[in-house]
Amino acid sequence: MLFVLLAGGLSACSLAPAYKAPEVPVAAQYANADTPWTEARPADELDRSGWWKLYGDARLDDLQTRLVANNATLAAALAHYEQSEAFTRQVRSGLFPQVGLNASGQRNRESDTRPLRGATSPSNYNAYTIGAQLDYEVDLWGRVRDSVAAGNAEQAASAADLASVQLSLQAQLADDYLQLNGFDRQIKVLNESIDAFTRALSLTQSRHDGGIASGLDVARAQTQLSNAKSQLTQAQAQRALVLHAIAVLVGDSASNFSLVTDDGQVKVPTIPLAVPSAILQRRPDIAAAERRTAAANARVGIARSAFFPQLTLDAQGGWQSDRWASIATAPNRFWAIGPTVLLDVFDGGRRKAAVEQAKAATDEAGAQYRSVVLEAFAQVEDNLTLLHDLGTALVDQRAAAGAAQRSVDLSLNRYREGAVGYLDVVQAQTAALDARRSVIDLETRQLRASVQLVRALGGGWHA
Repeated sequence: MLFVLLAGGLSACSLAPAYKAPEVPVAAQYANADTPWTEARPADELDRSGWWKLYGDARLDDLQTRLVANNATLAAALAHYEQSEAFTRQVRSGLFPQVGLNASGQRNRESDTRPLRGATSPSNYNAYTIGAQLDYEVDLWGRVRDSVAAGNAEQAASAADLASVQLSLQAQLADDYLQLNGFDRQIKVLNESIDAFTRALSLTQSRHDGGIASGLDVARAQTQLSNAKSQLTQAQAQRALVLHAIAVLVGDSASNFSLVTDDGQVKVPTIPLAVPSAILQRRPDIAAAERRTAAANARVGIARSAFFPQLTLDAQGGWQSDRWASIATAPNRFWAIGPTVLLDVFDGGRRKAAVEQAKAATDEAGAQYRSVVLEAFAQVEDNLTLLHDLGTALVDQRAAAGAAQRSVDLSLNRYREGAVGYLDVVQAQTAALDARRSVIDLETRQLRASVQLVRALGGGWHA
């Protein structure tokens, strides 16, 4: 009884080092906002679903639903998590006794010259056995418990990996969709410009036919129109490539997938620049890196336990007989019970090397965790900077587009009056088209930066 109590007390031991999440240097505040940091703790279980609804686009909502249902990469990530979950259950089974049943029936013949064979022993006989066996490893040094702890941490990391893959795919879909919208708006501007350039060419041709304009003016107008048509074709090709990427994300064939043109402007959602740093805790890749550090730490305890004896309790019993009909009778009973202790005395340094390997793996996981966290901070800063600076650039670019359009109107009026040559019109129209396209480009880049900011924050925010 004393032995059992002692074994039970020691089974709570663990040789793994006390776990502490790696420290990461953290700034006092954002470079772009006066918001203090808070201590980072994994909080990836918080709800992050539906963050793309910030953009107020029903078609994007539908595409995101299709992505979750049909995306092949996400399905593979889910299957990987299910493997990790099943492996954790396998490891956890080591906490319990393993019980087995066996039954056998054999016809045997003994060698006539077998050593120590009795004179009355039959040469041929039957052997029937019905029995059960129980094995239980007494976890004196926490090997099994540390294995379970490592398995649980790996399962949590796999769950975070799944969330990270989903967030990444959802952000990629939102990014592609906003690019598609940008191309639709570019195509609209180019079509409008082609219409205007066609009218300008007609006007120039009429003036040329009337002897007012030169053939050079006609050639310049034709060049302007052809350039615009070429830009339109290029924009349509780029739109098609983005559309194909969206098809893959939602699990559809690029050959069958289509989205009607939508040139409505998507507004940049209101994003608080003073984002609390606690939101960074929601990044699933940070949670995964931290959990893998914890798993590596638990494996140090597993490696250390190899230096100590392994105690196993074994019990078996049942019935044996050479007659099947009477096997389950008292005289045919057998049983055996007792502990088994196993200890490696010499292994040529194998166990020591295993401990050093486990410690080095923990250091590696900790360094990777710090790298992920620092990269997350940088990504938030990058996209806060982009949102701010692109917004400033947009103000100037919109002013430039307005001025360029006024220049077009003035140059056309003066050309009709014969006050300027058509070169002035061409230059004004080129500048106006470039300015309008630059506005759309900046607006699209700002929208994409907002998506990447949401992604950097782990998928949105809640009060």
